Amino acid sequence: MSGDFSLWVYLARTPLLWLTVTLTSYVLADRIAVATGRHPIANPVLITVILVGTVLAVTGTPYPTYFEGAQFVHFLLGPATVVLAMPLYERRATVLRALVPMLAALVAGAATTLAVVIVLARLLDIPQPILISLAPKSVTSGVAMGIAEALGGDPTLTAILVILTGIIGAILVTPLMNLLRITDMRARGFAAGLAAHGIGTARAFQVSETAGTFAGIAMGLNAFLTAILAPLALHLLF
Repeated sequence: MSGDFSLWVYLARTPLLWLTVTLTSYVLADRIAVATGRHPIANPVLITVILVGTVLAVTGTPYPTYFEGAQFVHFLLGPATVVLAMPLYERRATVLRALVPMLAALVAGAATTLAVVIVLARLLDIPQPILISLAPKSVTSGVAMGIAEALGGDPTLTAILVILTGIIGAILVTPLMNLLRITDMRARGFAAGLAAHGIGTARAFQVSETAGTFAGIAMGLNAFLTAILAPLALHLLF
């Protein structure tokens, strides 16, 4: 028994173990999602978080130890975001035809998100560092963490809030769009990417390549615009 424990202690300190746990959990989560017909609630990211979190809790593994092994996945967020330019290029004609309404939706969405966060923070008397960490929650994690850190927020808290926002958005976007009877995949995808960044974009690609393309555009443009608006809004507020 002590030999098994010693082996686990050794493996737990090996970065490759946690990378394997993360990838295996996602593969299993994706199969569960497929088995449910890609039901919005069976979101692969949500299931992966639950699976990995359970393993960490059962084994008593601290987050820094886990992240040391799983950080390669975090590193790949950048290249994965850049790859979204491929469907954008392939569908450039469709994108150009919808450029004006897209820009209008982008400004309205980014400004509304910041306004809601700031108003709720004021009403609930949320401390300034938490507000700063919360402000870029609808932006892809790499950019959001950078914005929060530059403004004096907590990048780790921002990352958590970004993931929660993405998961909730990816779960709600399809039933909400159906409820509102919005059938245009361009509009559905753009809304998903604008509100739920990368996780919403992944969900949009599962539904339609057109939706995924517009979600990727929204995610990229929202990151750029929020990086400008967030510091201005917080500066005026404080």
